[in-house]
Amino acid sequence: MQPVDIALCLAVDVSASVDFAEFGLMVGGYAAAFRDAAVVAACTAGPQGAVAVAVLFWSAAATPAEVAVPWTRLDSAATAEALAQAMEDAPRLPPPGATALGQGMVAGLALLAQCPAPATRLVLDVSGDGRHNQGRAPGAVRDVGVAAGVTINALAVLNEEPDLLAHYLAEVVGGPGSFAMDCPDYAAFAAAIRDKLRRELRGGLTV
Repeated sequence: MQPVDIALCLAVDVSASVDFAEFGLMVGGYAAAFRDAAVVAACTAGPQGAVAVAVLFWSAAATPAEVAVPWTRLDSAATAEALAQAMEDAPRLPPPGATALGQGMVAGLALLAQCPAPATRLVLDVSGDGRHNQGRAPGAVRDVGVAAGVTINALAVLNEEPDLLAHYLAEVVGGPGSFAMDCPDYAAFAAAIRDKLRRELRGGLTV
C-alpha cells in the first residue's frame, strides 16, 4: 500500500450494552460519515492525498476483537464509499459481552502496527457507551500507545453512563492533538462521529 498521511484504526464497542438497534445506528453513523463530503476532503487534504482506515469491533476480554474492515486506502470519494459499504455489511463479531476497553485498545494498537502503508500519523479512535469493567486497564494501554507515537481519541455515548466522558479523558485519550467528545445517545451518533472524524483527520483541530 502506498504511503498515507494518517493510519486510523476505528476501535468500536460492541459489548452487551450496545443492543441491536444501537449497533445499527452506530454502524450506519460511521458509514454516513465516510460519505460526508467534508470527511472525504479531510482524507485527501494532506501531502499524500490519502489516509488508511481499518475498523475493529471489540467486546469482552475472553473473546478476541475482530477486524470488521481491513486496512483500506482512502484517496477519493469512491474509496470512501467502498469503506462505508463495507462497514454497513460487516457482521457483529465478536459476540456481546463485558466492556474490556483496555483489551480493545490493545487490539487497536496491534492493528495499527500492522498497517501496510507507511503513515505520517498513527491514530486510534475509540468509541463506546461504557467504562472499562473487565481485563487490562485502559490507562496503562494508553501510556504504551502514546510512548509508541500513537494519538488516541475517543467518543463517549452517554446513554448508559452520563459521566463516561470523564472516564475517557482520564483513562483513554492521549498523544499529540488528542481529544474526547461525547453525544447523548445513539440517535445523535451519526452527527457526532462525522464531526469527530473531521476534527481527527485535521490533527485534532476543531471544525
